[in-house]
Amino acid sequence: MKDSKTNPAETSHNTTGSSSSSSSRPSQETAVSKSGALSYSVASNPTYDNRGALHVLFAGASQTLPGHALGPKLYDYYLLHYVEKGAGTFRTELHTYDLAAGDCFLIHPGQLVSYQSHNRKPWQYRWIAFTGSEAAQHVERAGFRPEKSVFHAGIACDISNWLSVMQDAFAERKESAHYTSLGTLYMILAEAQTHLSEGQTLTSGESSIRRTVKQMIQYMSTQYAYPVSIEQMSESLGYNRAYLSRIFKQETGLTPVTYLLKLRIDKSRQLLRERPDLSIEQVSASVGMPDALYFSRQFKRFHGEAPTLYREKLLARPLRSKGT
Repeated sequence: MKDSKTNPAETSHNTTGSSSSSSSRPSQETAVSKSGALSYSVASNPTYDNRGALHVLFAGASQTLPGHALGPKLYDYYLLHYVEKGAGTFRTELHTYDLAAGDCFLIHPGQLVSYQSHNRKPWQYRWIAFTGSEAAQHVERAGFRPEKSVFHAGIACDISNWLSVMQDAFAERKESAHYTSLGTLYMILAEAQTHLSEGQTLTSGESSIRRTVKQMIQYMSTQYAYPVSIEQMSESLGYNRAYLSRIFKQETGLTPVTYLLKLRIDKSRQLLRERPDLSIEQVSASVGMPDALYFSRQFKRFHGEAPTLYREKLLARPLRSKGT
């Protein structure tokens, strides 16, 4: 049955006399008549982390019977379905979606929803339930909103395989299952972001130029420790170097070359303060400047003194303060 929700949710809706497994999520369970499905299985995460930033609760799969319906009802966790075959209808308080193979739909916690399998082409789907203190943030970043809960991933995507591997890991009670599930969830959210961001307008007040400059800053902030060049960054971002240099200076007042150099020197100051065991050559190499002499010249250019003298002054300060 389609209630990829927890077991309890599914049995409570589809059976009147059965109270089995209404309070716990089984590690692996298969049901036919009770779930209202031709086939149904669910496996829970053997690791439970109620304080985690992101945590997958369980995963399941079902081939529903024609016309099988769930809801209207609420859930207290996120629940994402991927339709493998067939068709059905997903309803929220805001929209009604007619879905088919390759579609994904997300149910938000506290969102009143219902969904029903097609009478002639009942859907088969997989699902994943997750929660966590940062779940809402990740979901929003991927592009989901209560008013935008569906995207088409296509039947050739890997979501079905990812969910199958994760469910198997849960069912086998593997110690690595928790990390497998997080990796799977991140890949699905990335897939969602790819589709949900297509055709989207920019964030209010944010121009395309400003977004590109943010991407440049992000690139340099993560790659400064490597001997990367502005040419490499331009190629990575898919823009002409002259164009990037122009818009970057327009937004920041600095050229990308100066910004990257300043970033490296600032990082080197941190290492000089925190790692007195490192040589100047090691500090230089650690911030993407393998030429220690060039590094020393640039350091003096920005701070008016050589890195060796800068460190000596830092090391002398605690001694002076203790003697006063």
